[in-house]
Amino acid sequence: MLHAKRPAVWAAGNKHVMATAPNSLETQVRAALDAVKDPATGHGLVASGRVAGLVVRADGKVGFVIETGVGAADEPLRKAAEEAVARVAGVTAVTAVLTAEATTGARSVPAARPAPIPPPPAPSANAVTRPARGIVAVASAKGGVGKSTVAVNLAVAAARSGLRVGLLDADVFGPSLPTMLGTVGIKPDVKGKRMQPVMAHGLATMSIGYLVDPDQAVVWRGPMVMSAVTQLINDTDWGDLDLLFIDTPPGTGEVQLTLVQKLPLDGAVIVSTPQEVALADVRRGVGMFRKTHVPVLGVIENMAWFEQPDGSRAYIFGQGGAERTAAEQNVPFLGALPILSALREGGDSGVPAAAGSSSAAEAFRLLAEAVNEALASAPNKPSPRIVFE
Repeated sequence: MLHAKRPAVWAAGNKHVMATAPNSLETQVRAALDAVKDPATGHGLVASGRVAGLVVRADGKVGFVIETGVGAADEPLRKAAEEAVARVAGVTAVTAVLTAEATTGARSVPAARPAPIPPPPAPSANAVTRPARGIVAVASAKGGVGKSTVAVNLAVAAARSGLRVGLLDADVFGPSLPTMLGTVGIKPDVKGKRMQPVMAHGLATMSIGYLVDPDQAVVWRGPMVMSAVTQLINDTDWGDLDLLFIDTPPGTGEVQLTLVQKLPLDGAVIVSTPQEVALADVRRGVGMFRKTHVPVLGVIENMAWFEQPDGSRAYIFGQGGAERTAAEQNVPFLGALPILSALREGGDSGVPAAAGSSSAAEAFRLLAEAVNEALASAPNKPSPRIVFE
C-alpha cells in the first residue's frame, strides 16, 4: 500500500550544471575510443563516426553513445569501449549507450531482418532489483491521446502528495519528458557505474532524451530498443522510491514486452480518447496486459470534452466512450479529463499543470489517489470517479 503521507524528499527542479572538461582529458578519451576498432570498417570508433554525444566532465565522469546498425551484436563493442575509457588516467566513471541511427553513405549498414519475438514469460521478481515499492506503466495502444501528458502530471501529483516518486521515459522512439519537465540539455550525473536520475518537480526522472542529441534523427531497431530500455532501468540509481511511473510508447511492441520481462510491474493505467478508433486500441492494450499477467488498474479518458464560453460542453471526439469500454472490459474507469489549454501550456513550458493550483492540478491529484487506491486493491472499495463541475 502506498498511503503513507510523508514529506517529499526531492527538491523541485534540477540544479546540475554540466562542467567543461579539460581538453587534455577529452583528447585522451577520444584516443582511447579510437584504439577500439570498429569491426565494420576496421578503423577506430571515433574515426568511423560511431561515437556521438561525448561528454567529459571536469570530475572525470564520461558518457557517450555508440551508434550501431547491427543490433545486439555491438554489445561487446560497447563493453570494450567502456573498459578502454575507464583505463584513462583521470577518468572516474564511464557510461556508454548503444543506439541505432539512420545514416547515409559509407557508414550505412543494411538492416538485419529481426527475429520473431517469443511471448514473454510471466513476470519475475528476480529480473532486476525492484526500483520502487509500486511500479505502474502508463500506456496507450494508440498514439496522440496525451499519454505522456497524463504520465507526467500523474507522477507530479503523486509526488506532491508526499510520496517518493520516479518517472521513467521508456518512449525511446520519441522521448518527450525533457521538454515537458523543463530539463532539456541536462545530462545525468554518474556515480560509480550508475546514472543519477535528473530531478525535476519533485520527481526522480530518466529518459533516453538526456543521453542523445535531441536534434539528431535516429532509427531504433528492435534489439536496440530493448537494450536501451534495459540500461535505463538497470543503470539508474533510483534510490528509495515509493512509486515509479513508466511512460511507455504507443503500441504493444518491444518496449512493452521488455518491461514485463524485466520489471515486476504492479499495474498499468491505459489512456484513451473517446472516439472508437482509439477505443479499439484500448481493448488491445487491456488484452496485452492480461496476457502478460499485469493488472490493469484502470482507464483514463483524455480530451473528453471542450468547455465552451457559455459553459456548455462540446464532445468533439464523442461522449463517454472510454467509460463504456472500461465497463465492457471489466476494468475500472478512473476518470475523464477535458481539453484544457493548461495541459498543453504546461507541457510546452516545462512546468506541468499538476505542479500548480488550477482545476487541472486538482483533477490529477484525484487521479493519483485513484491509482494509489487501485494499487492497494482495497476489497469492495470502488475507484474514485473524477468529475469536473
